[in-house]
Amino acid sequence: MSAEIKELSPKQVWGNFYELTQIPRPTGHVEAVSRHIVEFGKKLGLETLQDKVGNVLIRKPATPGMEDRKTVTLQAHLDMVPQKNSSVNHNFLTDPIDAWIDGDWVKARETTLGADNGIGVSLAMGVLADNTLKHGPIEALFTVDEEEGMVGAFGLKPGFLKGDILLNCDSEKEGELFVGCAGGADMNITFQFKEDTYIPEGDVAVRLHLSGLKGGHSGVDIHLGRGNANKLMFRFLKEAVCDYGARLSAIEGGNLRNAIPREAVAVVTIPGDNVEALWELVSDYQDMYQEEFAGIEENIRFSAEMTDLPTTLIPEEIQDDLINAIEGCQNGVITMLHDFPGTVESSSNLAIVKSTDELIEIKLLVRSSSESRKDALCSSLESIFALAGAKVEITNGYNGWQPNINSPILDLMKQTFADLFGKDAEVKVMHAGLECGIIQGAYPQMDMISIGPDLEHPHSPDERVSISSVARTWELIKHVLERI
Repeated sequence: MSAEIKELSPKQVWGNFYELTQIPRPTGHVEAVSRHIVEFGKKLGLETLQDKVGNVLIRKPATPGMEDRKTVTLQAHLDMVPQKNSSVNHNFLTDPIDAWIDGDWVKARETTLGADNGIGVSLAMGVLADNTLKHGPIEALFTVDEEEGMVGAFGLKPGFLKGDILLNCDSEKEGELFVGCAGGADMNITFQFKEDTYIPEGDVAVRLHLSGLKGGHSGVDIHLGRGNANKLMFRFLKEAVCDYGARLSAIEGGNLRNAIPREAVAVVTIPGDNVEALWELVSDYQDMYQEEFAGIEENIRFSAEMTDLPTTLIPEEIQDDLINAIEGCQNGVITMLHDFPGTVESSSNLAIVKSTDELIEIKLLVRSSSESRKDALCSSLESIFALAGAKVEITNGYNGWQPNINSPILDLMKQTFADLFGKDAEVKVMHAGLECGIIQGAYPQMDMISIGPDLEHPHSPDERVSISSVARTWELIKHVLERI
């Protein structure tokens, strides 16, 4: 039962996390969870503020005798990524998350868990509520709609925060102290057309379904080499069109810009005489994909079934341009960082491809810790789709968080971690986007660091968070606050 989560240690954290799992809070729908946080602060008798974009700020006075310490801003975001397996009936706008305990892990049944960033929110709430802790002045900033556009961070105004130090709680690996992250930009691509109503006599319709991919976070997991359902579907479509007379009627793959797409569905028509050959081609591609991704993807499924004949097709010229552009589109890791070995510098995620009446929409998320490389990658991708006749818009650009290796909070965090756990923490730069870089724009003097417990497979239904790691992260935060 998910309620058992409330009894995990530390209860100050897990009790709050359980309450969050009961409140639907996908990006763009955070009103209920924002009210919950406001009520939480007011019940504690703490100063509670909310700005125009919906960010909530709760201030807690210093422990007596520690009033002269620097002010620490704990920061986490309230929204979560809504991803589910096709086998489950779950409405993220109305249904609570069905979380459960599996050994040292908390998971959700067939959906994302929301530990990204619910655990960070819960850690901050625990600090606010626990009066046994010793610390200087504290404020907790709970931002809104981070996952799509970092709306809360962009809406922050100078003067709202009083903190000297920002402790971001949105990282996902215990023992790694993050001092920088990539920036990003959205690419919104559209093909407009007039539908083709001519379907040759004797043609039949086939529904293609590629599923079983792991997906994951397009920043945290992009280096793992997982399959992108859109890329794999269009690789197949190119051969089906060229050699089997297939015509594309509809396509839908992926649904979130920052999640690696796990499924893609296409409806095609083909001459009836080619059905058996297409069946074999689908089977061959499934075998090929399973072989290519052996050790990375264990459950790739590619199926075909007869379906009702559509009334319209995507015009052949648009279809061919679309297939060629997506086949040529760079996806995955593009460049690596020299100064932080093993860290991705630049990447792209072909996140969404969706057709509707007379319109095809494509969304990519480009990330890079180098502004010049981000611009270059966007330009390269823009050229590919512009050559194919698409309209390309680049929006929601945000800067990365530039590392400060001489940071006082970094030195303190490293020393405290070593004292508590008898080993050194690693200092890293994250390829995923954190709000630190945007907040740094409004508060350039703020000393920043990002930490978090072990959290695996965010942005996918395999998301899970380590119970023991949460407990150790709680201890680290407690001791750091006491030493600042």
